Amino acid sequence: MVKAIVLTQQEKKTIAEITSLDIANLPEGEVLVDVACSSLNYKDGLAVTGAGRVVTRFPMVPGIDCAGTVLESSDARYQPGDKVLLTGWGVGEGHWGGMAEKARFKADWLVPMPADCDEVKAMQIGTAGLTAMLCVDALVEGGVKPEDGPVLVTGASGGVGSVAVTLLAKLGYHVVASSGRVEQNGELLKSLGAAEVLDRSELDREARPLDKQLWAGLVDTVGNKVLATALSQMKYGAVAAACGLAGGFALPTTVMPFILRGVRLQGVDSVYCPFEQRKAAWDRVLALLPESFYQQACETIGLEQVPEYAANIIKGQVTGRVLVKL
Repeated sequence: MVKAIVLTQQEKKTIAEITSLDIANLPEGEVLVDVACSSLNYKDGLAVTGAGRVVTRFPMVPGIDCAGTVLESSDARYQPGDKVLLTGWGVGEGHWGGMAEKARFKADWLVPMPADCDEVKAMQIGTAGLTAMLCVDALVEGGVKPEDGPVLVTGASGGVGSVAVTLLAKLGYHVVASSGRVEQNGELLKSLGAAEVLDRSELDREARPLDKQLWAGLVDTVGNKVLATALSQMKYGAVAAACGLAGGFALPTTVMPFILRGVRLQGVDSVYCPFEQRKAAWDRVLALLPESFYQQACETIGLEQVPEYAANIIKGQVTGRVLVKL
């Protein structure tokens, strides 16, 4: 039997319960994984609480991330004993995910455990860290250099934001971290590398078509008015990487920043990121993240605490990364 969190729906309300599953009932896939760790992301929060239409069918085991050891494999790329990790691919949404002691996945979804990494570190990074690395790559590939000026990170207290702050600072950028919890997390953000901390209220307002030019780059996890305001403040030729919608999916902006300042808005998706790009991003984020990040911005919980933390993460009350130990 397999211990897992299982989501069901009763009268349109999502119920999350810890239960035992028969291993024979795990969904199809070429690789059976003994899961050591998962992690809690914003999307997991939406799934577990039912606050967002994330889960496409019930019952569902949540957990868009996991890392562990191969037990069985019918795919030649993986052998029993291999360490692997998984992020994205609709796992925890349409296919049973990583918040279970064992899980079965398609081989194409897996990534071999990178060198100098283990299950704990992999899940301390997780989808959030991979997404943050892809956002930073988008700025670098767009030509944004440290000498061009400040780079803004919105939702900086969250998983993606905290990793992005750390990565950008490590690369020499002047990072301005925007958070709705400056009083609680301002010092942490500075310890991660933020040169300045900005209260979210400075951005969460009706955006002007164009505002004062402030930012050479942007990593946005919030969307809506925050993204619109930040876009109006981008410098000429600046690049914005958008990867989240914690503040809503709307984008109440105009074409002005794009046609008068040459601003580029790059969407970033880690869910269906191709294997080679995904693998390269994992190697890069592991090389850049200092050991201090794991100590300062990560905490560990058990399966029993997932519903509580899921409720908190969608309220913006979770800081950094949350590891779920199986």
